[in-house]
Amino acid sequence: MSLVCRLFGVTRQSYYQRGESYYVRESYKELVYHYLLSVRQDMPSVGCFKLYEMAKAHFGILPFGRDAFFGLLREKGLMLKIKKRRRVKTTDSNHAYRKYPDLVKGSGRALTSACQLWVSDITYIPLKGEGRRFCYLSLVTDAYSRKIVGWQLGEGLQYKHTEQALRNAIDQSLSQGFSLQGLIHHSDRGVQYAYPEYTRLLTSHGCRISMTQTGDPRDNPIAERVNGILKTEWLNLVLY
Repeated sequence: MSLVCRLFGVTRQSYYQRGESYYVRESYKELVYHYLLSVRQDMPSVGCFKLYEMAKAHFGILPFGRDAFFGLLREKGLMLKIKKRRRVKTTDSNHAYRKYPDLVKGSGRALTSACQLWVSDITYIPLKGEGRRFCYLSLVTDAYSRKIVGWQLGEGLQYKHTEQALRNAIDQSLSQGFSLQGLIHHSDRGVQYAYPEYTRLLTSHGCRISMTQTGDPRDNPIAERVNGILKTEWLNLVLY
């Protein structure tokens, strides 16, 4: 005990006055801090809440709660500084194809398994070179598992890329024994999702089609969140 007190720069008397739990907690904080440093080296933009979940999984138990954990991040200068980036328009809803109603907003439906609700969106990835050069990533995400079940990278915003992402999602889910009958496919009203070949592919598998009614990203929050996580934690770290 004398050795431990010397390492912490306290006397045995002050140790017993403060209580053993205080020093155990402080020791744990240092262990957690060094773990967070190692994570930040590999994933410099990982979100704070995800860091909290990773730390709980790594240590099994933490001697402090989420608020104290965030306080540790602030104390050690490990909070993220999000940079605002220019936005690139990926949605063109000025078309003559059918715009389907929103079956998700306000429905209050509770998901109980995968393949009940898919959300789709397109995000852009800046490329090296002069001028505004991008490629585009089409994603299909299962709202229950939060797993990306289909994706396709394309050089433009052509319908064929979103269709291939959807086909990938369908093929993977069917191969795993899931039924797509009654599944709701939710997206914005962009031409890529309203194109007849795309909607026919959905209806041929018994899927229901749902679209946002405004340009508000909060009408498709899971898809927008997936885009944000991918960009913040991975894609924005490298110029491809």
